[in-house]
Amino acid sequence: MAQLSAVIFDLDGTLVNTERLKAQSYARAAQTLSATPIDEQVFFDAFEDVVGRSRHEVGEALMRRFQLEAGAQRAMGELGVASPLDAYLTIRLRIYDEILADPRIIPDNVFPHTLAVLRRAVEKGLATGLATMSHREQTHRILETLGLFDAFDVIATREDVERGKPDPEIYIHVARHMNRPPEHCLVIEDSVAGVEAGIAAGMTVVAVSTPFTKERLIQADLLPPEQLIHDPLLLTGLVDHLVFDAGRHHDDHQSVPR
Repeated sequence: MAQLSAVIFDLDGTLVNTERLKAQSYARAAQTLSATPIDEQVFFDAFEDVVGRSRHEVGEALMRRFQLEAGAQRAMGELGVASPLDAYLTIRLRIYDEILADPRIIPDNVFPHTLAVLRRAVEKGLATGLATMSHREQTHRILETLGLFDAFDVIATREDVERGKPDPEIYIHVARHMNRPPEHCLVIEDSVAGVEAGIAAGMTVVAVSTPFTKERLIQADLLPPEQLIHDPLLLTGLVDHLVFDAGRHHDDHQSVPR
């Protein structure tokens, strides 16, 4: 494995626990459009299947699963949108913005284990990037609220690429703008789509599971067991091993007289 000199982070479900908040917003929006009650746990189980994908892919999948087309069509005129999907996503975004308007929500949903890795990477002079399928406005809002905007050398959002995860485009984009070859980059992810994107980009990937992604990550069997973490307290030690310990071994090897 090449010496790692950059760390690229996913945002939702990796740095901040916004996947749970997003699931709530999609569920509440679905309930406003559904002709029948929707069990929240059933909805959350369905959301697990689309975590990490683009907003449109998530919306399309949930609309089909819960038969929201008719209700969304009825809402189009009032919302002034061109499609049922746009109606669902517009309602969902309004609800999500209301959730995020609580000033305590974002700080209370930071993942300390991933934040510690980010801070250590910055202190050690590694290149740092963010690769998220969230849109730019929401991403910047979260980073500014947490005071993390300047922690990243490169920030890429859904607007910066044509294809979302699991396509590797966003990770390749971040690496190129950090002036790092893909094999020198470590990706920190939480979803199957994100892991697939990082692997396809030719990067080393570590996944930290969440309640929304654990089962699918296990079933997908994409990573060596040691690179799939279910106890977040193990993350810092693993990253130290992959980046800093491996770097020392690389330097030692380079210094051996020939």
